[in-house]
Amino acid sequence: MSNEILLLSGPNLDLLGSRNPEVYGTQTLDEHVEHFRQLAVEAGFSVRHVQSNFEGDLIEAVHAARDDAVAVVINAGALTHSSWALADALDTFDGVKIEVHLSNPAAREPFRHLSTLAGSVNGSIAGFGATSYELALDAVRRLTEKS
Repeated sequence: MSNEILLLSGPNLDLLGSRNPEVYGTQTLDEHVEHFRQLAVEAGFSVRHVQSNFEGDLIEAVHAARDDAVAVVINAGALTHSSWALADALDTFDGVKIEVHLSNPAAREPFRHLSTLAGSVNGSIAGFGATSYELALDAVRRLTEKS
């Protein structure tokens, strides 16, 4: 088993930096990923990033990670609120799983209050902007040290 973290980014996250900057900030997805990758390397991890606007691609990435990764950090975007299939895929992954959101879904529209993924992950980090990814990495580091 490697020390790889699968970083998953769901639909519309490829538009970060220009889409609703008042909600999601001005950093692009590439900037978030590069910062996460730098911190992960310093902590002894490698990172494989997959972004897709298609649910099946994210599910396939989780399936592939079952043999390669120690953790999945996932910002599923709107699929957070609707994808039972992605939750089922996460259930098959035995490593650490952290759900991440730049904004705080619980403080937004009512349809965003449900996370179909919450029961399939170790924990959720939301509402801290770019710092959410740093907190997720810290959670991965701590949880993988325990196992």
